[in-house]
Amino acid sequence: MAAINLQSHPLQRLPGLSVEHLTQLQQAGLTTTGDLLRVARSPGQLQAIAAQLKLPLRYLQKWLALADLACLPSVGSDYCGLLLHSGVASVAQLSIQAPGRLHTQIRKLHTMTMRRSDLCPTPDQVVQWVQEAKLAQG
Repeated sequence: MAAINLQSHPLQRLPGLSVEHLTQLQQAGLTTTGDLLRVARSPGQLQAIAAQLKLPLRYLQKWLALADLACLPSVGSDYCGLLLHSGVASVAQLSIQAPGRLHTQIRKLHTMTMRRSDLCPTPDQVVQWVQEAKLAQG
């Protein structure tokens, strides 16, 4: 199998990150999703960052999950939030998903929240996400 080039994105591209929280992360020297993944390799490190920034741990956990998913080229910052809201919280978790079942979950979520299924990613996109996640897991 071919290797995959994991991507890093500016933190401001993560969905749902407020300007205030973005500023706090930047002041702590974190400007990209790669930065966040590097400094939060363990639960202890994540707790230390949350304490330093005086933010609830759950915020950092959410941003870390989004950053992890966004590192896959086919997911990126465009679809990481959709995956997280569909119940997938990591690349490792994505790698073991059944693409057909995951696409059905995502389509239901899209239809419920946006009242539109035509904006939903295609089944082929979901297959690519799972394949990339498997490659990233080695």
